Amino acid sequence: MDKKTPLYDIHVKCGGHIVPFGGFLLPVQYDTGIKKEHLAVRNECGIFDVSHMGEILVQGDKSCEFLNLVLTNDFTDLVPGHARYSPMCNENGGTIDDLIVYMKEENEYLLVVNASNTDKDFEWLCNNKIDGVSISNVSDDYALIALQGPNSEDVLKSICDDKYLPADSYSCIFDAKIKDIDVMISRTGYTGEDGFEIYMPTDKAVDMWTLLIEAGKDFGLIPCGLGARDTLRMEAGLPLYGHELTDEIGPRTAGLGFAIKFDKPDFIGKSALESEDNLKNRKVGLKVSSRGILREHCDIYKDGNIIGHTTSGTFMPYLGYSCAIAIVESDALPIGSSCEVDVRGRMIECERVKLPFYKR
Repeated sequence: MDKKTPLYDIHVKCGGHIVPFGGFLLPVQYDTGIKKEHLAVRNECGIFDVSHMGEILVQGDKSCEFLNLVLTNDFTDLVPGHARYSPMCNENGGTIDDLIVYMKEENEYLLVVNASNTDKDFEWLCNNKIDGVSISNVSDDYALIALQGPNSEDVLKSICDDKYLPADSYSCIFDAKIKDIDVMISRTGYTGEDGFEIYMPTDKAVDMWTLLIEAGKDFGLIPCGLGARDTLRMEAGLPLYGHELTDEIGPRTAGLGFAIKFDKPDFIGKSALESEDNLKNRKVGLKVSSRGILREHCDIYKDGNIIGHTTSGTFMPYLGYSCAIAIVESDALPIGSSCEVDVRGRMIECERVKLPFYKR
């Protein structure tokens, strides 16, 4: 049975169109519609319930060594109050998940994982645990609200002391306060915009949502659902697990080489990833050259031959045209070259363009 976040009743009351996602019931959009929600984040500010995300606590004097074993990135130089993105691979170099690691203090890290992968990730981490490490699934302890868009800092400044606002991207403050609510605030997001993610006890989620909505009235803030979250991350060229990353699609294919540190000691999947010197496939961006809307799981043709498939695709509200993220044969489609995408039997002409489609 699908779970409800602590904000479920708020979404229903506000006209949220509820759908199952990642084992939870969440709003795909509100009556405002995906386009308006998307544009609010690009131009002003939007608020998202992302309490479905999972949180896993890793503690112990071997915590950093453990993270370096199970994740592709290097955490040796991560310091308290900062975060780092990393894929987590299986032995074959496929992706178990992609996640963010926050360092709370020495020998204590908070991992934030994709909702549908929480149980799988926790089991994988436990199965690969080393001595000197403890692992706890603390997902039920947290609610999570994302505040995204160019006005998000102004919204927070109206209700929060400046000292609690992280200054740098991928930095965080664990002992922050918004009014009288104890929170953790990180300068992170999944929209391609500046913004914050606010963690709080589950029983404070409704109070925090209400507080932010009221504070955001003068800054164009509106509630946003899963639909806008997806179109925003696509415009920004960000991968979504189950689409651009899977148990078969590894982080090198998905263009995440920056988060793979081959110069550190051995990590799970390292040998398999190193063997991909000549990558067969790569992630690319496609822009429609004529008319039509691209979708996921569509074959891509070049000179009559299938060279890959789309992994995500839709109409991009801010850009005003349709795009797709795709996996294609590495040398088959240089930037600026054309191809055709078979969308339900209709061939749509496209051009390969540089990712991301949109950059702030």
